[in-house]
Amino acid sequence: MRDAYIVTAKRTPGCKQRKGAFKDTRPEDLITFILDAAMSATPGLEKKDVEDLMIGCSFPEAEQGLNIGRIVSQIAGFPTGTSGATINRFCASGLEAIALASLRVMSGWSDIVIGGGVEAMTYVPIGGYLPRPHPEYSEDSANYYMSMGITADNVAKRYKIAREDQDEFAYLSHKKAAFARDNNLYKELTPTPATRFVLQPDGIYKKETFIQAADDGIRDTTTAEGLAKLNPVFTAGGTVTAGNSSQMTDGAAVTIIMSEAKVKELGLKPLAKLKYYTTVGCRPDEMGVGPRYAIPKLLKKAGMDIKDIGVWEINEAFASQALYCIRELGLEKEIDNINIHGGAIALGHPLGCTGAKLCAQLLTNMRERGVKYGVESMCVGGGMGAAALFELCD
Repeated sequence: MRDAYIVTAKRTPGCKQRKGAFKDTRPEDLITFILDAAMSATPGLEKKDVEDLMIGCSFPEAEQGLNIGRIVSQIAGFPTGTSGATINRFCASGLEAIALASLRVMSGWSDIVIGGGVEAMTYVPIGGYLPRPHPEYSEDSANYYMSMGITADNVAKRYKIAREDQDEFAYLSHKKAAFARDNNLYKELTPTPATRFVLQPDGIYKKETFIQAADDGIRDTTTAEGLAKLNPVFTAGGTVTAGNSSQMTDGAAVTIIMSEAKVKELGLKPLAKLKYYTTVGCRPDEMGVGPRYAIPKLLKKAGMDIKDIGVWEINEAFASQALYCIRELGLEKEIDNINIHGGAIALGHPLGCTGAKLCAQLLTNMRERGVKYGVESMCVGGGMGAAALFELCD
């Protein structure tokens, strides 16, 4: 098969659900803007050259419903002939979209495809607006519909992940993120227009636009001692709190993927190649353990070992599950190479966007450190794990 080259990877800031800068900004506007930003950052590429858009979205309903992948292609001004699809693998939706876009290029079916993701959790909550579990099936299999927070408490209890360790992990996430923000290390982040409605003296709300330039969930003043004072939020006597869980977030991210022939034709210097991608199932009542199984499966496919990987992005859905996976994989000695600029506890987890967002962050980190191989992985609601291997281009 051909190689799939990522030539551009961009993301918006991640902003807090209902309280953040994007609370009045529609998801279509977020993904449309970052599509335009990625196109503008790719010299010589015109919208007519893009054949398809694969856009991840975990809860494609309401404002982000119908087929947002197709809708935003048209809002963004791609020609009618550019198709679009919406991809849903819950927390791995954005990465799944990138993988599917890459496969189209690898197979020769397409030469230029965009993969990305969007989630506006202000507009559509976890679970969506009208979840309807199967009545008979759920009597014996309710775990498949279980709150992810409860599964995180299950992981903490079953595998003895101490509350103190979870809070310390969360504190470090904020610390790393604040450092990266203050030192302009998020090279993949593009300041993004945001909407707000301002009450006027005549009682009418006026729509205004401002530029949001940073992730607004980072808490500089977070301490492990402060986190220790928070109450559990999912199970009585549990150890998972709002402070050691990922934030619910609004955001969007995209990658532009090309064949080698198109890269050469446009005279571009690609960022990286997607080499391998895999998924795996696990018990739904401890869905957070997914990366612990997906990463070994990925490395086996690639004929590689943990020591071959220079940088990791392991999604911090919850500190309990991230710590469990790190320990089980023997990655404690690699902790300085994991989520080096903070993770979802500080930066947020905009579900369908996260896989694309982490891809953009990972490629930035690989270039910053000059490492050849990086891995992105996450747990997935319903009991799954996903992982992808990227190779930095010279």
